[in-house]
Amino acid sequence: MRKKEIIAMLLAGGQGSRLGILTKSKAKPAVSFGGKYRIIDFPMSNCINSGVDTVGVLTQYQPLQLNRHIGIGTPWDLDRTSGGVTILAPHVKEGEEGFWYSGTANAIFQNINFIDTYDPTYVLIISGDHIYKMDYSDMLDFHKRTKSDATIAVLEVSLDEASRFGIMNADGNDKIYEFEEKPQFPKSNLASMGIYIFTWKQLKECLIEAHDRYNDADFGKHIIPMFLEYQKPAYAYRFKGYWKDVGTIDSYFAAHMDLIKTMPDFNLYEDFAKIYTSSDHQSPQFTGLNADIKGSLISEGCEVYGIVYNSILGPDVKVADGAVVRDSIIMAGCVIGENAEITRTIIDENSIIGRDVKIGVGENTPNIEKPHVYDTGITVIAENSIIPDGIYIGKNCVVCGATEPLHYTGMELRSGGTLEL
Repeated sequence: MRKKEIIAMLLAGGQGSRLGILTKSKAKPAVSFGGKYRIIDFPMSNCINSGVDTVGVLTQYQPLQLNRHIGIGTPWDLDRTSGGVTILAPHVKEGEEGFWYSGTANAIFQNINFIDTYDPTYVLIISGDHIYKMDYSDMLDFHKRTKSDATIAVLEVSLDEASRFGIMNADGNDKIYEFEEKPQFPKSNLASMGIYIFTWKQLKECLIEAHDRYNDADFGKHIIPMFLEYQKPAYAYRFKGYWKDVGTIDSYFAAHMDLIKTMPDFNLYEDFAKIYTSSDHQSPQFTGLNADIKGSLISEGCEVYGIVYNSILGPDVKVADGAVVRDSIIMAGCVIGENAEITRTIIDENSIIGRDVKIGVGENTPNIEKPHVYDTGITVIAENSIIPDGIYIGKNCVVCGATEPLHYTGMELRSGGTLEL
């Protein structure tokens, strides 16, 4: 195998439990984003746009949809005989037992043989569940220039927000001297983005030692502190662009709303650093005579006969005559029936909403079963669900399955309610 200067290891095995019903049957990186994309499209596109042509994708939780989406990497020009994309699931080695990945660093440790196949000088570690555009080659140049063994991408956040992140404390030259995991009283505002470049020889040594010391070796908890403990040079690389961890219903919703501002915070339309995805040929959009669309992102194949305001529609969505969709995310293949009213709602793929249905109305009562997941007024309808004609669904509700009128009390699911079949 031809030696590579740098390869990428993309961590895509997380469950994403804070996205609730959206990740019930698929990994977080496979969740739809921005109409036609999936979350993993962003780091995958960043790789090829940065000249990184060898990517190992580490999967674990519910990988079927993710694996199908990635395929052999054709949309990202990663269908190559030398390098390209490789799916790396937990596996059994000869003479050993197989284990699930138990931490981010443990996942990389279990794939040391894969990395050694390419004998890289550097390894890029990235997550499969963040929304951003980044040129990793600039970060690599910084890594070389500083003669660093570990370079951590950081984002400057407010000190009020800093306690939610892993914080890098660095000197005037951005050399890191201390790492704090979600400190109560942060000393700096340099928040780790979970994007790392390591000199492979140094990282490999630490991975082997961490495997002996910890059962759940993690980059933030173990590897970065080990580099600092052994005084291996580590530097903070300051990223100035848009970056969003869409790990909660609220942040996922907010990132979509960023797309449809008059001057979007995150621009999907610019030619620079395009985002690529796997998609079949689809018919053009169609808008009926009575359609009214404002401030919205409408994907290929949509048919809009009603009203769509400040919303994102995935491919092949149909909005019937008289229907109103406001401040919502409607994923691919959904049907919104006549005179339905959808407000501040996320509807996952291939769901059918009946006539005269009202969703996202009433009191802002947190979800009774999972108040920590659904508490910002956003209602979520799971993929392949059916909502019968005339049903009334409140805020912070969750509906999953082909429901019928008998499943509701008086044709209603009050705010904070959950209905899973």
